[in-house]
Amino acid sequence: MSTITDVRGFSDTELVSKKKDARQEIFNLRLQQQTGSLEKPSRLQELKKEIAKIETVASERRLGLKVVSKAKAAKTAPAAKKGEKKA
Repeated sequence: MSTITDVRGFSDTELVSKKKDARQEIFNLRLQQQTGSLEKPSRLQELKKEIAKIETVASERRLGLKVVSKAKAAKTAPAAKKGEKKA
């Protein structure tokens, strides 16, 4: 399973391909589930999350959003001085 930053590194064609593969695997796992031969039921949930990540990245690109990772945002954010109260 890949992280969202890994998924952001994929090209558009790779995203489409991975999404198609994940959907096909979900279909096959559901067939196994119906026949009672599914060994790892948690794999269905993993694939759904993977598809959600792919959809999120595709949507970000479609909307032209620039996403900054939390680590980068924490480094660039100004540090609050001790004793200052937030509004």
